[in-house]
Amino acid sequence: MKKNVIAGLDLGTTKVCAVIAEHVDSNINILGFGVAPSEGLTRGLVANIAKTAEAITEAMNIASNRAGFTIKELNVGVAGEHITSLRHRNYVTINNPDHEISQSDLDRLKLDVHTIRIPSDREILHIIPEEYFVDHTGGIDDPIGMCGSRLEAVNHVVLASIPALQNIKKSVERAGYIPKDLVLQPIASSLSVLEENEKDLGVVLIDIGGGTTDVAVFHRKAIKHTKVIGVAGNQVTNDIRETLGIVTTEAEKLKREHGYATEHAIIRDEDIYIKGVGARGNVKIPVSLLTQIISVRMKELFTLIDNDLRNSGLKSKVKAGIVLTGGGSLLTGCDELASEIFGLPARIGVPLDLGTGLSKEVGSPEFATVAGLIRGIPGKSAQESYARASREGKFKVNNVFKKLTDFFENL
Repeated sequence: MKKNVIAGLDLGTTKVCAVIAEHVDSNINILGFGVAPSEGLTRGLVANIAKTAEAITEAMNIASNRAGFTIKELNVGVAGEHITSLRHRNYVTINNPDHEISQSDLDRLKLDVHTIRIPSDREILHIIPEEYFVDHTGGIDDPIGMCGSRLEAVNHVVLASIPALQNIKKSVERAGYIPKDLVLQPIASSLSVLEENEKDLGVVLIDIGGGTTDVAVFHRKAIKHTKVIGVAGNQVTNDIRETLGIVTTEAEKLKREHGYATEHAIIRDEDIYIKGVGARGNVKIPVSLLTQIISVRMKELFTLIDNDLRNSGLKSKVKAGIVLTGGGSLLTGCDELASEIFGLPARIGVPLDLGTGLSKEVGSPEFATVAGLIRGIPGKSAQESYARASREGKFKVNNVFKKLTDFFENL
C-alpha cells in the first residue's frame, strides 16, 4: 500500500466514477480511474442498493487494477433534492489563562453547532465556517493564535436526509468498501474547478449532472449558499425523446453528437437523420430544431438558479461570474446561454492541477466531482480538508414542446 493514498467515488445517476490518487507533498498523482454505468440511482438518490453496489464494484475494480492495489476507504459524493442548508451563528468563551485561541476552541465551537434543532429525519452533513469573530471583530479566516475572550463563527450548515445517507452507506458497504467521508458534490466540485480569486470576488458554481444540478455560491473565499435542483441532463434527454418520438439511447446520442444549448452557438444548421421506430421511417430535421428542444430546458434550469440567487440576496455579490461543470456543461454554447440568462460572464470549469499519472483521464468537466473528492488531505475529515483548502488556497417550456411534438406527429 502506498502512503498518503486517497480514493473518491462519485455516485451519479448515469455513471459511477472512481479515482485512486496519491498525495506527494502538495501534488496529486492519479494512480487509477474507473467508470461504470449507473442504474441504481434516480436524481442523486439510491433507488436500488444491489445495482448501485454492482456499479461501485465495477468502477472500483477498474480503478484498482490500473493502480495495482486495492483501497477500502472511500470519500463519497452526495447529491439529491433532500439537501438543504442554513446559516447559523454561535460563540464560545475563551477561558485559558492567556486567552489564546487554539484548535480545541474551534472544536468546541463546532460541537456547539450540533446542538441546534433540526428535523428528526435530517442530520448535519457539513459545518463550514464562513467567517470568524474575535471579541466582535469579524472578517477573520483563521483565529488560531489570536487572543480574545469570545470566539464567534457564522457557519454554513448543510443538512441531508438520514435515510438517503444510510442508503449510500449500505451501497458502498455491500460493494465491500468503507464510506470514510460523505461530501456534498458541489463542495467537492468546487475544490477541483474553482480558482481562489473567483471564490474571493464571488462566483456561482453550477455542476450539471445527469439527475441533478448542484449549485454552490462563494464570496470572500467562503461558501455562502448551496442548492440541489432536480433538473439536469436526463431531463433534456427525455424532452428530446418525447418530442421526437425516439428511444432514450437515440435521444442521448443526438444530444451528445449534435446538441447545442442555444441557437446562437450553431455553426452550420445542417440536417440530421433520426432513426425511425416500428412502421415509421427515418426522418431528417435541422439542427436548429433539436436545439430548440434542448434550449427550452436549459433556459428553465438557469432561470431557476437565477431566481434562487436573487431570492437569497447573493446575486449582487457574484462579481467573478458563473462556472459551469459536470457532463451537462459539455453542450456547445452552454456558457453562452448562461451568460445571457444570468447577465454575467460564464466559463466551463475543468479539474485544475491534477498533477501526474492518469490526469488526462479525469480532465473533463464531467469528472469535476470525483476530482474534488481526492483533494482531501489524508488523515483529515472532509470538513477539515475543505476548511483548510479554503484558508490556505492550495486547491485550487410546455407550449414549445407541444408545437414540436405536433410537427412530428404530422410527418
